[in-house]
Amino acid sequence: MWGQPVTVENHPGAGSTEAPALVAKSPADGYTLLVNTSAQAYSAAFVNNLPYDPLKDFIPVAPLTSQPYVLIACKSSGITTIGELIAKAKAKPGQLTFGSTGVGSGSYVGVEKFNLEAGIKGLHVPPDPSDAITDVIASTVAGRTAYMIAPIPLALADIRAGKLYALGVTTKKRSSLLPEVPTIAEGGVPGFDYPIWYGIWVRSGTPAAVVEKLGKDIARALAVPELRDQLAKHGADPMSMTQPEFAHFVLRESESAARIMKAAGIKPQ
Repeated sequence: MWGQPVTVENHPGAGSTEAPALVAKSPADGYTLLVNTSAQAYSAAFVNNLPYDPLKDFIPVAPLTSQPYVLIACKSSGITTIGELIAKAKAKPGQLTFGSTGVGSGSYVGVEKFNLEAGIKGLHVPPDPSDAITDVIASTVAGRTAYMIAPIPLALADIRAGKLYALGVTTKKRSSLLPEVPTIAEGGVPGFDYPIWYGIWVRSGTPAAVVEKLGKDIARALAVPELRDQLAKHGADPMSMTQPEFAHFVLRESESAARIMKAAGIKPQ
């Protein structure tokens, strides 16, 4: 559609805030796009003193996909079910450790949402600033943290190898990648629903006509059957929203994260 190559630059780390910080400094011309997870919406509530404003400095362009996380536990914990995790956490309030890619990241918010709805308290073990999600999963495999939530494709090999216990998936329906694993709602936390979603943003100030074109082109790409089939193999469901609908969705997600923070008594980091 565009007739030109697109260069992908991966900048993980700092709780999914490394890449946005770079895009926030780029020209507002629509030639530098940010692909991020739900962390783009959540970090506004959980993280102080960012070098950018996650909501004001970016324009949400289009959603990409939604898929479940999986709640996992290290083998050395002996925790094999949601019920066992809750019981162990209640026996030692605030002592059972959990990992994430950083305060404000999707993996962090998801665990805090789980803790809140399960009625437990955990102890967050912050990652190193340069850690990507794969590093955090490796820490759980090594037993440095007892539990966490992770994107299924990234944890699948360790689950299949018996290095991690898959306790439950975070959405209302089971995952085609782990059909034998119950949902967290089935496992004892009724109504729990927390997908990981991805979207595309541009820097604020990008011309409206450019934003509109990008949004329509991304929607066209996501409608291609071959691409949808490829995404399905990774357990991902394409999302469909207009640009204004996605902007409203991002705002609602940010407000939801703020409510979780307040209910759980979490202070911004």
